[in-house]
Amino acid sequence: METSAHWGTYLVEVSADGRDIVAARSPDPDAAPAIGNVVAGNRHRSRVARPSIRRGWLERGPGPDSSRGTGEYVEVPWDTALDLVARELQRVRSGFGNQAIFGGSYGWGSAGRLHHAQSQLHRFLNSIGGYTRSVNDYSRGASMVLLPHLIGAQGALDLRYKPVSWADAAEHTDLLVSFGGVRRSNMWVVPGGHARHVGSGLARAAGRTTRVVNLSAQRDDAFADLDAEWIGVMPATDTAVMLALIHVLVVDGLADDEFLARYTVGADEVRRYVLGSSDGIPKTPEWASAISRTPAEVIRELAHRMAARRTLVNVVYSLQRGERGEQPVFAGLTLAAFLGQIGLPGGGFVHGFGSMGDYGVGVTGPRLPTFPQGHNPVPDFIPCARISDLLLNPGAEIPYNGGTVRFPEIKLAYWAGGNPFHHHQDLRRLRDGLSTLDTFIVNETHWTPTARHADVVLPAATTVERDDIAAGAGDSRLRAVPRAVPPRGEAREEFWIYSRLAERMGADFAEGLDSWQWLRRIYEEARSEPSFEDFWRDGGVDLPQEPYRDTVFTDFRADPVAFPLRTPSGRIELFSATLASFGLADVAGHAQWREPTQWWGAGGEFDLHLLCTQPSHRLHSQLDMGTASQSTKIAGREPLRLHPVDAAARGLADGDLALVRSPQGTLLAGVLTSTDVLPGVARMHTGAWYDPSAPHIADCVNGNVNVLTRDAPTSTLTQATSGAHVLVSVTHYDGPVPPVRAYDPPPLSES
Repeated sequence: METSAHWGTYLVEVSADGRDIVAARSPDPDAAPAIGNVVAGNRHRSRVARPSIRRGWLERGPGPDSSRGTGEYVEVPWDTALDLVARELQRVRSGFGNQAIFGGSYGWGSAGRLHHAQSQLHRFLNSIGGYTRSVNDYSRGASMVLLPHLIGAQGALDLRYKPVSWADAAEHTDLLVSFGGVRRSNMWVVPGGHARHVGSGLARAAGRTTRVVNLSAQRDDAFADLDAEWIGVMPATDTAVMLALIHVLVVDGLADDEFLARYTVGADEVRRYVLGSSDGIPKTPEWASAISRTPAEVIRELAHRMAARRTLVNVVYSLQRGERGEQPVFAGLTLAAFLGQIGLPGGGFVHGFGSMGDYGVGVTGPRLPTFPQGHNPVPDFIPCARISDLLLNPGAEIPYNGGTVRFPEIKLAYWAGGNPFHHHQDLRRLRDGLSTLDTFIVNETHWTPTARHADVVLPAATTVERDDIAAGAGDSRLRAVPRAVPPRGEAREEFWIYSRLAERMGADFAEGLDSWQWLRRIYEEARSEPSFEDFWRDGGVDLPQEPYRDTVFTDFRADPVAFPLRTPSGRIELFSATLASFGLADVAGHAQWREPTQWWGAGGEFDLHLLCTQPSHRLHSQLDMGTASQSTKIAGREPLRLHPVDAAARGLADGDLALVRSPQGTLLAGVLTSTDVLPGVARMHTGAWYDPSAPHIADCVNGNVNVLTRDAPTSTLTQATSGAHVLVSVTHYDGPVPPVRAYDPPPLSES
């Protein structure tokens, strides 16, 4: 039986009694290792079996509570739980207004087109009058705000969905210069999932004809099949290297002045800056080398190679998840403009090769079925990475994109399909924020860290326990995803949960339809043939894929007057007068280097630069208890990768336990040494389940890296996450070894 996840399509085998998944495999030759988590994950002891209420909230009622995350839960009947939730939502609506409900609920809970966790929750909250929402995302939040100022809103959208494709690169690109590499594991992931992974295959094809240069702190940021040339760059210093490359182009007469004059504004301001005329600091390769530890001659030689060949500049998403994270994106676009190849086949600028599986696949597809969310009449919103600020500072204002955002006072948060204890930073601060709520409600399949901090936990069915439809953007097939096994315990579809809550509150969520009828409706609204019955019987339908040859800049290159960008000038804005007019201290009108607080040059006791990267054997924190994810652990914890020189200097060897510290917190990790990481740099994957069960030893004994990261915005322009790296100290841990309790359910009792 076929089913689907954000990391791909797979087949499940069901036990003879029809109640359990006993095996999972993929027909895809490029299958994601995360498939190895499915069997153990679906029947794990951490499944939420019954509606559960935190005893403290049940006995004392709603109100701020610093004990969230500890204590016992009381299992109650569904009717009791739904009555409590409906009454509490009504209390908050009536007493404080709908803006006191936070429903941003960021996460990647389901790949289904109907049972998409955020769509379901948002539709329900809209049906009862709305909620405070969140905007942008944790993946590319800084870019989403910056790029519309530089290439227009439509240009930014097309750069995501109609960039230079891998096929174009294979045919036309001589040199792919990728800041941040091209990670194969990221290319397994597509929102909604793909029937077959094609991104890494296309990348390999391009690699056979295109020279790939990986500028990164890690050699294996470019997967082995690409045979990439590795140029080491210390984390958070890429902008300096890009500016030095521009300096070489200008000084050595390699810049395309004709292109700059016709297609851009602001090139003169950039020239003055890189030459040092505006600030007295020429951005030479020697200057950049002192910052990045990349040899000056390597920078100079690379600039000449880029100017002599058809070159494509790639900046991966992770580079903008840091302090002033918009700067490497701004500088990368500026570098491509000075080369003058934007809009040429296989040349110019891309922002996402190696960041997502659907980036650069070179096709567009038909409209996909979607579950309508309705209208939210509440105007209040936050940039999604400011969740702790929202909860801790009601009434405060922050600058955002040239304006201000005012934080409403939040009394109740409802989360579904996400785990902020994975994607948010400084978990001690997040816990403080959650403690200010009157009530925290969570729909969950498992007792995740988020569920263990909730007052009300409603057990949700997993993907294999419900009928759905799946596909991602540019997919080759729209897939029927039938229920494989019944829900565990008393778990229910979230559609069922919201329908019954809405009935109790006098709202119309379901429009008189059940989930099967809605599945038919969204299919028929998107497609006229085949019939829904034939679609379901056949397991899906192949989708037409239209290759696009015209990329985001093709028409603009051909005629910038007839096809202007939607910027104030109609051109690429290398200097944005709009950005400059905001008067921000940390974002200028052009790309700029400023020393961040989190970089190797800061000095002090926190002397290693820790990269916080996406895992390869799970999606984010999903099913961390699964077999594939657990197979990567060292000493039972999330691995900490160190260069052998750094490990030896700290008396550490492979398999040891290390205590990792930052100003924000501490964790235990298992040591793994590798020469694939630069000296002075460490790496941990995000997504280990938060385990604060032994606070006398460490804030997390399971290696959740976000106990270390800073909850600080990228800038006052974008207010995005800066959690991709943090300065840490690492020492050998030789004390008593605490057990990992992250995957155990909390104490439970019956009502």
